[in-house]
Amino acid sequence: MSQTVDRALSILPLLAEGPANLEQVAGRLGVHKSTALRLLRTLHEHGIVHRQPDQRYRLGSRIFALAQQAVENLDVREIAHPHLVELNARTGHTVHLAVHEEDEVLYIDKVESRYPVRMYSRIGKPVAITNAAVAKLLLADLPEQERRATAQRLDYPRYTARSITDAKTFLAELAKVREQGWATDLGGHEESINCVGAPVRGPDGRAVAAMSVSAPNVVVSADELLGLLPLVRRTADAISDEYSGKTPEKERHP
Repeated sequence: MSQTVDRALSILPLLAEGPANLEQVAGRLGVHKSTALRLLRTLHEHGIVHRQPDQRYRLGSRIFALAQQAVENLDVREIAHPHLVELNARTGHTVHLAVHEEDEVLYIDKVESRYPVRMYSRIGKPVAITNAAVAKLLLADLPEQERRATAQRLDYPRYTARSITDAKTFLAELAKVREQGWATDLGGHEESINCVGAPVRGPDGRAVAAMSVSAPNVVVSADELLGLLPLVRRTADAISDEYSGKTPEKERHP
């Protein structure tokens, strides 16, 4: 039975490359055409593959519907939370998870630091969209036209001397974040708070969320916090892999 399942599943990557005939499927599986035909018929009955008029097979609509349903029912917060807790335990600092909804970036999870100093951020509260590291990551991932339109719509309050206060500077920062794959907020929103973050990506490579580690400069310097970047990126990658159903990749960011 396990061999039959293994063979049936092996057909799907082949058909993802494009339509294939019975002989091609049998050749890929290394089985007789009659065996390949039985597998294809079963998959066809369940809508997983579709037989075209030219007798070639392609992926069926059912598999796309299942994939879409699975993505819609994924809860990135539920998947990410254990990873955030572990990162908090290793660093002692505040850890956030945020998502982009319409014109806002919202915190959807937070694990508090171990020290007495607390941040004002709260789950469900919008972030300072023009300065927060998580916001930069999520907006940097937008298509260029949408990114520019969003930047033009935003207000640019001057929270501190380090705040980003105009669209041109913000777009330049987003371009930098997009290229390097991580972001910082070094006193841009709160003078005494520094932050470093990385994106959580879905199966298509797009950012579905962003996570960050934040700490006051009375606890660690900005340079010390930046030293945690590899750990932050590995955590984000681990969440991305679990969210996407991938086998984890080891030590992507040494």
